[in-house]
Amino acid sequence: MSFDYISGCPVDERVIEAMVPYMREGGNPSSVHSQGFKAKWVLKESRTSVAALVNADPTEMVFTSGATESNNLALIGYALRNKDKGTHIITSAVEYMSVINPCKFLQKNGFEISYAPVDRYGVVDVSFIEKSIRENTLLISIQHANNEIGTIQPFEELGKIAKERGIGFHIDATASFGNND
Repeated sequence: MSFDYISGCPVDERVIEAMVPYMREGGNPSSVHSQGFKAKWVLKESRTSVAALVNADPTEMVFTSGATESNNLALIGYALRNKDKGTHIITSAVEYMSVINPCKFLQKNGFEISYAPVDRYGVVDVSFIEKSIRENTLLISIQHANNEIGTIQPFEELGKIAKERGIGFHIDATASFGNND
């Protein structure tokens, strides 16, 4: 049985209420007229709000259509941009398709992918990841929380390992970000 509600959950009423005026009035943030300036200001405020949630700079915020686009952009973009630093990526065997599919694409394009197994609770095997690190390991990509069984991965420990080894670290927090209320 799947408890997944992420892809099919309705938009929060508060979000709908906040967005209605902009959806009705329109406005392209790149336009040089009053509606465009207003849209640009709203976009800037949105970036600032989201950045505060993750302790980042607003200029680091990139809005996409969803998790699939975000994970494709993060994984493929990072890997191709940094291919000269390595071609090995480590992920888990229980990632979402929005991570697995970019990994398959990268594998067809010269990258090596290692899939870490998980235990009976869905927790990734940290020792497998440590043992899998090679000289050419470029990136570790692990989901923060599993949307079907609720497992929280040991992302702090994995992040520390990645940082100590100078390896990029990607966390897919689609199922957990903002779900603390």
